[in-house]
Amino acid sequence: MSFNFDNVTNRKGTGSVKADGMSGYFGTGELLPMWVADMDFQVPDCITGALKKRVDHGIFGYPLVTAGFYDSIVNWMKKRHNWDVRAEWVVFTPGIVPALTMSVMVYTEPGDKVLLQSPVYPPFFSSIKDNNREIVNNTLVEEGGRYGIDFDQLDYLLSQNVKMMFFCNPHNPAGRVWSAAEVRRVVELCNRHNVVLISDEIHSDLVFSPHKHLPAAMAGAGHSNMVICMAPSKTFNLAGMASAFMIIPDKNLRRKMQNLLQNLHIHYGNIFGLVALQAAYEGGAGWLDALLEYLKQNMDTVENFFRVEMPQIRPVIPEGTYLVWLDCTGMGMDDSELREFFIKNAGVAMNPGTAFGPGGEGYYRLNAGCPRSTLAEALGMIKKAWDKV
Repeated sequence: MSFNFDNVTNRKGTGSVKADGMSGYFGTGELLPMWVADMDFQVPDCITGALKKRVDHGIFGYPLVTAGFYDSIVNWMKKRHNWDVRAEWVVFTPGIVPALTMSVMVYTEPGDKVLLQSPVYPPFFSSIKDNNREIVNNTLVEEGGRYGIDFDQLDYLLSQNVKMMFFCNPHNPAGRVWSAAEVRRVVELCNRHNVVLISDEIHSDLVFSPHKHLPAAMAGAGHSNMVICMAPSKTFNLAGMASAFMIIPDKNLRRKMQNLLQNLHIHYGNIFGLVALQAAYEGGAGWLDALLEYLKQNMDTVENFFRVEMPQIRPVIPEGTYLVWLDCTGMGMDDSELREFFIKNAGVAMNPGTAFGPGGEGYYRLNAGCPRSTLAEALGMIKKAWDKV
């Protein structure tokens, strides 16, 4: 079956953060949106078909998280990751960011230390700070255009009364698909220091060969201290459906999270989100395989463009995700000058690296999850602006 990822769909006027929310963030809406981490591809027919069928029913009362929801997740994890998940481990959540925030609320107390690894997804910071916890940063190390973990520092920091660690695997924005050895080391250190590990694996299906994603819960050393956060939202472009899940093998950690969800009355789920998730996992594998091939060609396009046309920008080509971390330090501009260049001169909306914490200075994140013509337009606009500097 063939899929048309070259089709350009106008998203303006649809209430899209990516297309309609630029004015509040960039000061103008007249930009080419290459920022927020959702794709510009229409979802596979299996999803729209299931949603249309549900709409045709015409009644949208209180939903039930059905056995089919759990079975689709269990089967997907087995087929895509060779992970034997039990249905009772799965806990519905309205999104990954709520899952991160609720984890802070459930597994730590005000004033506790929570570790992250910057540059990293901005809500990691806000989930900690907004709940009056202390951020501890095991900043990633970049060598030769590839990021790694300073394990000696991680070992030391975890020993300093850290209660919880946020682990981003695959990593956003660095694009690393952590190796099996790296994941095992993280898990081992958290076990050694009795630290709860919250592993954000929302990009786990978006991994380019020959790299392989290893869920933290498969990394040995037991999983009594970990929560795995996943969703179809990045994989199938379903962020607006507000349907995600946590996989919590330990019954005590699981019970605590379920209690909070019930206390907040957000454990029911969204009718259409539940339908979309199940349809995606039951029928979307072929579409995803084709998408990965297309995205890999997009990554090659970005790499070749900057190497030949504008070597002042050095892309960190991802091993997973559809996000490209651009090293702009070769442009000779500070962060305020870079912002003016990309917004006012190039007219391209991208996420500034400073939003991702220490280590993000001089970088920008480019969303390459779009038709190749859109990607080529963005790259051309950047180059045209640079030629005028």
